[in-house]
Formats: sequence, C-alpha cells, structure tokens
Amino acid sequence: MTDSPIVGDGCDIAVNATVGHAYDSDTQPPIIGTESTIRAGTIVYDDVAIGDRFNTGHNALVRELTDIGDDVLVGTNTVIDGRVEIGSGVSLQTGVYIPTHTTIGDDVFIGPRAVLTNDPVPVRAEVDMAGPTIEDDVSIGANATILPGVTVGEGSFVAAGAVVTDDVPPHTLAVGVPARHEELPAKLDGPNLIR
Repeated sequence: MTDSPIVGDGCDIAVNATVGHAYDSDTQPPIIGTESTIRAGTIVYDDVAIGDRFNTGHNALVRELTDIGDDVLVGTNTVIDGRVEIGSGVSLQTGVYIPTHTTIGDDVFIGPRAVLTNDPVPVRAEVDMAGPTIEDDVSIGANATILPGVTVGEGSFVAAGAVVTDDVPPHTLAVGVPARHEELPAKLDGPNLIR
C-alpha cells in the first residue's frame, strides 16, 4: 500500500481537504488527475480514480471504489456514496446525492438537490441495491428524484421536481409526480453544452 495519494500536475488541494481516507486496512490511495481543484472540507476516500480537471465545491464527499472521468464538477455538499461510475464532462450541482451502484454517462447535468436512490424498500427487506443508470447527455433538474434501477435514456431531460419511477426512453421529457413521458421540445433536443 502507498501512503500518499497520486496527484497530477497543476492540482490545487485545500489544506483542510482530505484526499486519501482509508476505510479498510487494505486500501489504495486515490488517484487525482492533472489540473484539479479540491476545495475545503472535501473528502476523497481511498480506492477512487479521478481524471483530469476535476473540481469540487466545499464539503463534497467521494467514497470508495468510485471511478470518475475528465472535466467533472462535484458541487458543494454533494455526496457520491461509493461504488459509482461517472463519465467525463459531468456537472453535479450543489447538494446532489448519488448512491452506490449508480452509473452516469458522459456530459450529464444533475441540478441542485437532485436525489438518486438505490433501495426499492428501505429497511423493510433484504434486497440487492440497484442505483439508476443515467445515459449520455441527460439533464436532470433541481430537486428531481430518480428511483432505484431506473434508466434515463440518452439525451433525455428530467424536469425540476419530477419523481422518475420508470425508465425514460432516449430523447424524452420526464415531468411531474410520478413523472410522465412527453415529447422532448425541439429547444431541449441536442447534446449538453458542458465542455
């Protein structure tokens, strides 16, 4: 085991950020790509691999066994609860919650306080956790909730406050509680302009 995180050139890591939190006796330090900024109060666990130009807000949490691509923003008070795959060009705004066993593609936007979930029957039965799959170029609005095991298809748009209980087909608008599927308006159809 190596004691120090592997940090690329040009990184700015705040003095009171924790990069390399051992959660077990046999962990490996995190890998942080070049030109990354990790702000005060952020904690990055061991066994995390992060690409280039990674940026956090304050007090973000990235738990173990998470892989993150290039050009990713993890906003203030956002929690990535470990065992998560995140692509490149992803923007997680303030207070987003990403549970274990979630997959997020490239160029995805997840708005403030959006919550993804992975337990279909919290504390009522033993079940396998199944986080959502968020495909490429998806936008999820503020305070939306995505239920366990749901796939949000490529290029889809989830409206603010929506509660997504079923798979969203590619290039579809999901709106309401529970979310209904509508045709994606022309002005919302196209790739996210994140990077």
